[in-house]
Amino acid sequence: MKMRKTITIDPVTRIEGHAKITIHLNDAGTVDEAFFHVTQLRGFEKFVEGRPFHEMPSIMARICGICPVSHLVASAKACDMLLAVRIPPTAAKLRRIINLAQIAQSHALSFFYLSSPDLLLGMDADPSQRNLIGVHKVNPELAMRGVKLRQCGQKIIEMLGGKRIHPGWVVAGGVNSPLSPQHHQQILEMLPEAIKMAEETLAWFIEKTQVFVDEIDAFGAVKTLYMSLVSEDGELETYDGPLRVINDGGEVLVDKLPSENIKSIVDEVITPNSYLKSPFYKPFGFPDGAYRVGPLPRLKIASRCGTPKADQALAHFKTLNLRSSFYYHWARLIEIIYAFEKIQSLLNEPDILSEHVRAHACPNNFEGVGVSEAPRGTLMHHYKIDKHGLITYADLVIATGHNNIAMNKGITEVARRYLKADTLTEGMLNRVEALIRTYDPCLSCSTHAFGLMPLHLQLIDNHGQVVSEVKR
Repeated sequence: MKMRKTITIDPVTRIEGHAKITIHLNDAGTVDEAFFHVTQLRGFEKFVEGRPFHEMPSIMARICGICPVSHLVASAKACDMLLAVRIPPTAAKLRRIINLAQIAQSHALSFFYLSSPDLLLGMDADPSQRNLIGVHKVNPELAMRGVKLRQCGQKIIEMLGGKRIHPGWVVAGGVNSPLSPQHHQQILEMLPEAIKMAEETLAWFIEKTQVFVDEIDAFGAVKTLYMSLVSEDGELETYDGPLRVINDGGEVLVDKLPSENIKSIVDEVITPNSYLKSPFYKPFGFPDGAYRVGPLPRLKIASRCGTPKADQALAHFKTLNLRSSFYYHWARLIEIIYAFEKIQSLLNEPDILSEHVRAHACPNNFEGVGVSEAPRGTLMHHYKIDKHGLITYADLVIATGHNNIAMNKGITEVARRYLKADTLTEGMLNRVEALIRTYDPCLSCSTHAFGLMPLHLQLIDNHGQVVSEVKR
């Protein structure tokens, strides 16, 4: 009698946070199913209860050191609703700029630092060389582009917010201070080179995709829905705008839905194998309502980017069969070009140096919802307060969470494609990990489910003996 076997990848490498993958084989030795297990817990939704609402942007930014600006923006938008204010136009533009800088630097981190080792050196390369140091040895220009592009985004964040990590500059009602003329000029001077480097990398990647035809096919086996913000006229949008949902064939299922009504179409379940919740599209139920968010869905959904070089790149992108998650990499590079072009455009707005950048008010609503696009996709902060302005309820639906069902479906299909239990190789397992890397999951941000994941604690004395243990 054959025994059911489990292959475990622990930890999943080159991602933000801690996770493992288990691949379950059936009696015939082929893949039955696979699961992506997020093994860390943050719990921000609970410990902010009782805090003054105006503290939320700065507190929530501490969820993550990779994309703190995304949480600043979504949280501040929720607080704007609590105040019932319309923030000054210049403040909205400055928020857009810092969020675009966040998207650019995060995309550069994902593409160059985490995924380019697979793309340049190959999925089957020696894992001791398959890293950014190995990339620099083989193609130092590519590695330096990654460093410089991320540095450009981080410098813009620092010039606006005062520091690169956890700036407290985005606040309820707007931003804390105007853009200085000096920083305005410095940012403008950095952008042409950044755009050029992003274009050169995109050209390199497009040529490189010819080597990964099989992976592109394997990573595209799962049908899902897609969701993102768009502008009122269907343009790529990262800060504000209605929600749009399309199906695998591009048919629009939801359009012009006010973003604060996101919960009318999205619900969540908690599964016993992860601290990551699983959102789904309500009308289709769980798990059939699986959908994807992030750079690939944003570009699949948007009719155009609205900047010249990004629109030119998007026209080519739209000719592809955009089901494959492998194309998240391609979409990130287009969005880096777009982000720097859009920042350039916003900096040339006549009121960008205005000193009127914050609206002041007392709480006028007991509930507020803020939605924006983070690097990894649509991000929601939902707060409720009491009459004293203290938080009584907080709920976050995080970009990586939206993709959870799709990621689990994806690794199952990739494992079925590549894994052969009798001749298991590191390259086979790396392809399963690479599917997860296409989504660039941010697990510190997204782990909020509590109480269901199996737990095994051991108390060990100084001789290495187990004194006590608890299992759940």
